[in-house]
Amino acid sequence: MIRILLAEDDEAMRTYLTRALEQAGYCVVAVASGAEALPMIKTEIYDLLLSDIVMPEMDGIELAQRCNELSPSTKVMFITGFAAVALRANREAPHAKMLSKPFHLKDLVMEVERMFEDVAAASL
Repeated sequence: MIRILLAEDDEAMRTYLTRALEQAGYCVVAVASGAEALPMIKTEIYDLLLSDIVMPEMDGIELAQRCNELSPSTKVMFITGFAAVALRANREAPHAKMLSKPFHLKDLVMEVERMFEDVAAASL
């Protein structure tokens, strides 16, 4: 089962995303900040880091950079409602996928599925 670490500071959005991804068959661990997510990356293996970019303490870009150092095989997808922040993320984490708010849950699930198509094909 694909394991996702979700870092999202908005509680309602975190609950909403967690529920949608779990219903799609993913194992989701959700935290409220990058600072909360970092120790988990150090001790657990996740297939995907799904992170808001704008968060207090440690933003999603810094979290993704640290994740890349600690767990280079973990894929990264950002979610953001800020276009200027998205441009910065593309520069500083060029291998990450980007999903702009607002988005439909089906779009999120479809993007996650796309990221792991190669894994699904390899297991056939």
